[in-house]
Amino acid sequence: MNRLRDIINEIFSEIDRAEVSGNDFVGEDGLLYCGKCRTKKETRICFPTAGGNREMKTVPCVCKCRQEELEEERRCDEYREKQQRISTLRQSSLIVTKFKKARLSSYTITDDNRKVFDLAKRYVSGFKEMYRKNQGILFWGEVGTGKSYTAACIANELIENMHTVIMTSFVKILQDMQSMRVDEGVWIKKLQEVELLVIDDLGTERNTEYALEKVYNVIDSRYCSGKPLILTTNLILNDMIQTTDIRYRRIYDRIFEMCYPVHVRGRSYREAEAARRFDSMQKLLEG
Repeated sequence: MNRLRDIINEIFSEIDRAEVSGNDFVGEDGLLYCGKCRTKKETRICFPTAGGNREMKTVPCVCKCRQEELEEERRCDEYREKQQRISTLRQSSLIVTKFKKARLSSYTITDDNRKVFDLAKRYVSGFKEMYRKNQGILFWGEVGTGKSYTAACIANELIENMHTVIMTSFVKILQDMQSMRVDEGVWIKKLQEVELLVIDDLGTERNTEYALEKVYNVIDSRYCSGKPLILTTNLILNDMIQTTDIRYRRIYDRIFEMCYPVHVRGRSYREAEAARRFDSMQKLLEG
């Protein structure tokens, strides 16, 4: 107890009166008040003395406007830390440059894709539940209808919400494995660890025995990790369901266990963009 009193006395001996600034004033109670918010910058506390008595000490305290300043500083620090964390997550996500700015807020909604947009929006808002249930999505449909863009929107939105995501393709994964740039075990472990794995353009990789085995290994390891997977593909759903080739059958069976199939319909965005660019250049060059 004596040691505690000594420590308290030591602390108070180091505390000066509150710093005076601006229009600060001393109130009728003899304490210093802030001239801006007119709340206390000093207060009195009672503590025991060595003789068993109690003594009042005047010590600095934080006025209301300074509390608000400190709270704003805290919010700014948290914001900076969050942005730094998001930047780190974005760098490790492997999302290609053309999809880095993909967001649901800039999604071009049409009659054809409105259902897909709503589904993507619900997936993001309910991701904690999707993650808990290991629920993924298989976006399938014609070339250029926005499957990859939709998947990238989900990935970027989740990164903004501080979730770990990787978006890549089997073509890229196989290139890295074959070139020996990364150890296969390390690569698969990395794909297992993130909260969401997005694989773009399933079916564009080579259909060699080696490639199919690696594709299965990646999907199966993700399945075993109990974490969700999103895939995009130009393959036809019925062709995937009805295939009798055992090499593909075991891959697709794993996918259907993990992913809810969503048909992405509509006119090809690439065709529409090509037509728009053609019309623009025609006006420019031909007048």
